[in-house]
Amino acid sequence: MAPPLVSVPMKKNKKPSLVLTLSAAGLLIGAGSVAYWLLSQRQISSGDLLVGANIIPGDALFAVSLTTDPQQWQKLREFGTKETQAELDRNLVELRDRFLTNNGYDFQKDIAPWVGNDVTIAILAPATASKAVPKPVTTNEDAASDQQSMVMVLPVKNPEIAKNILAQPKTLKQGKWIDRIYQGIAIKQSEGQTGENLSAALIDGRFLVITDSPKATERAIDAYKNQTSLATTGGFAENFPKISNYQRFGQFYVNVPTAAKIAAASPNRPLPAQVLAQLQNNQGLAGTMTLEAEGIRFKGVSWLNPNSQRVLAVENKAGKMQSRVPAETLMMLSGGNLQRLWGDYVLTSQGNPLSPIAPEQLKGGIKSLTTLDLDKDLLSWMKGEFSLSVIPNTPKEGSPNDFRAGLVFMVQASNAYGGQSLRNSAEASIKQLDDVMRNQYQFQVQPAKVAGQPVVNWVSPYGTLTATHGWLDGDVAFLVVGAPITDKIVPKPNNTLASTIPFQQTVPTEPNPTNGQFFLDVERTVNNFPLPTLIPNQQTLLAATRSIGMTSAVSDSRSNLYDIFIALKKVSNRTPLPSPESNKNNSTR
Repeated sequence: MAPPLVSVPMKKNKKPSLVLTLSAAGLLIGAGSVAYWLLSQRQISSGDLLVGANIIPGDALFAVSLTTDPQQWQKLREFGTKETQAELDRNLVELRDRFLTNNGYDFQKDIAPWVGNDVTIAILAPATASKAVPKPVTTNEDAASDQQSMVMVLPVKNPEIAKNILAQPKTLKQGKWIDRIYQGIAIKQSEGQTGENLSAALIDGRFLVITDSPKATERAIDAYKNQTSLATTGGFAENFPKISNYQRFGQFYVNVPTAAKIAAASPNRPLPAQVLAQLQNNQGLAGTMTLEAEGIRFKGVSWLNPNSQRVLAVENKAGKMQSRVPAETLMMLSGGNLQRLWGDYVLTSQGNPLSPIAPEQLKGGIKSLTTLDLDKDLLSWMKGEFSLSVIPNTPKEGSPNDFRAGLVFMVQASNAYGGQSLRNSAEASIKQLDDVMRNQYQFQVQPAKVAGQPVVNWVSPYGTLTATHGWLDGDVAFLVVGAPITDKIVPKPNNTLASTIPFQQTVPTEPNPTNGQFFLDVERTVNNFPLPTLIPNQQTLLAATRSIGMTSAVSDSRSNLYDIFIALKKVSNRTPLPSPESNKNNSTR
């Protein structure tokens, strides 16, 4: 039997690469490029764990579960712009025709009568990835060259119909179906096909498992029989319920250490042995996606390996910086403790060639440019809440070409636990920085006042105001670079970012207390700033987005929680997907 939905593109006689696998699976979550034909009227599953978690092998690299509720799929198609909707529909039609229509299946007739509320697709890591990686890590190509497999778990709500379909599958265009038994479970698999060889088994009368290789089917049966599935993987059962939602559209799980091993074995982008060892401290990343009236929400959780010696500091003290910046702020990123954040970044990024900024290079650069030691002179007093914001300074009268913005950094000078101010230490470091700007770079360092409060301006040798620094509320240091927008934060603005409707409707209020928040007004930012291209079709996706908000917190000594909301534009679209018959007629013209 051909699977009704497969998220991984296949090439003849060749398994997909890790990049293609993760890209395709990510597309399922972010853009919803999965089969819209997986529809039937039914209630949403109420389980707290990923569907099929007791069947998917525990070393699975990635798993994604998607609803089969037709109303939710229609709601998804109403988000975005005409361009994003057309792209979504094109992907849905291609998947439907490839994995259903081309194999003689019709979802409503052959699948809907028996399939359950959600279906799960998992990518199994190569067998070598679950073993210890031989040294040296950078020269091992075994795991990279080994094959990955796909496992699909379809819950069965009508066992009799499922049994009949499995007993009498459609005739293959090439090859034939054969029957065999493994651990007492009947398996039907294709033989003699060009490309992937499909294999299907009904487990416990409740789950139809479809894979792209006989070995993957055996691995799934072993995981179920031996209780070595995702459900028994360290931290999975404890953390997944934290993000459960009865009205979910989809869920996903990423096995961090397994992904790290595969990356380490890749001949193209190898990870050093010390980085691989650091990543072994992390165990999983999971998320739940729900569709709301104005956009898409992701609730996420990440957790450490239960055997890891590393623990997290349960310190959630952020949440005030959005009340220090004005309503017109385009972007704000805040956190609870800059010193701790930097320490965590160094722990996971030191020696990692994939890190955006090498910690050693940043520390060396600061030392070279300012003579300041990042750890001793700066981070030693930056233990309170911090934020980085982009604030516009558009003239009241002028053309759009007059648009300018300032970058604002704020940090509370305090002891993380005692709370006492460390302003004296901070002022000593800032004075040293003023001296460097004056003596080494020939800037004018000029005391001034804004709204009656003292500030210090840095004026370039060309006479242009380059930066301003000062204090807010006695213990919050700020630095403004770029457009002169100090008057927008001094004194504290009456209309703050926290009071605006876009912020309140986009940035989640949970978890609370929080250790960090993020807000981005996508519409205004894209209209005024050229952004670097980071992902395919980036401009099209940004054009469909209004704003993005995130709130995070340390849940306990082993896990972090995240709540992300993406506010999207909507275009009413009641047009159904093109039928297989119309596609066939159009292709013959």
